[in-house]
Amino acid sequence: MENIVEVRNVTKRHDQFSLNDISLDIKKGFITGLIGPNGAGKTTLIQCLMQLIHIDDGQISLFGKSHQEDTVNIKERIGFVYDENYFYEDFTLEHNKRIVSMFYKQWDDKTFYHYLDRFKLSKHQKVKNLSKGMKIKFSLTVALSHHPQLIIMDEPTSGLDPIFRRELLDILLEIIQDENKAIFFSTHMVKDLEQVADYIAFLNEGELVFSDEKDAIIDRYAIVKGHKDDLNQLDRSSIIGIKESSLGFEALLLNQSKLDDPQFVVEKPSLEDIMYYTVRGKHDDHSY
Repeated sequence: MENIVEVRNVTKRHDQFSLNDISLDIKKGFITGLIGPNGAGKTTLIQCLMQLIHIDDGQISLFGKSHQEDTVNIKERIGFVYDENYFYEDFTLEHNKRIVSMFYKQWDDKTFYHYLDRFKLSKHQKVKNLSKGMKIKFSLTVALSHHPQLIIMDEPTSGLDPIFRRELLDILLEIIQDENKAIFFSTHMVKDLEQVADYIAFLNEGELVFSDEKDAIIDRYAIVKGHKDDLNQLDRSSIIGIKESSLGFEALLLNQSKLDDPQFVVEKPSLEDIMYYTVRGKHDDHSY
């Protein structure tokens, strides 16, 4: 499998936050999801990939080259969908298109108007009159209209209605049928990624918890439920996070998916479970 992006030991320091020693790959032909709570460093990592900010240490390679070597060609091959609007608010969609299209050799008006029609957007609308969901649709339209090989999306489903979120996921699955493309999709709405992602990278407090195939990650963990009196039967070192009450407990365990003691109920976790228990941790012994 060819890597479209390779991140090696990347560190970016801010005054009150640091992205620490991050290494991960984005593979051609697959959707890679980037998850983590708000403030985990997801946007900072994407800004590093786009060279919107400069890294302090490490290396980033896109399409086999660094930004220092070939940043114009790299950015031309990336479609970027950002949570914030970066178009001219007082201009129409058509006017914005005319400006943006000048920067891409592969710009395709036919594709642009296809997605405007699909998303029920009028080229005569001004950006400032679009709802948040419509702005995301326009951003996606622009991103897809120059036939990028890598699509980077930073929280694209945040605040969107369930119907368009589902439609967006369907579009991503359509795009990835072209095995020469890759999608890097950052969100804290983990259920969206659970439906479409092949690989998952999990950031928490600037640290990479894991980066691997989605199914392999889920198989690595287990949700274990039982009576509180039986809690001491578990290997405490394998507990990632736990909720306790006066009657029982529920815990996320690592490498315990084959726990077969009948006194416990063992279930396969969701990605949301894994993120929740990892972020809350053993140190947060709250009750439910």
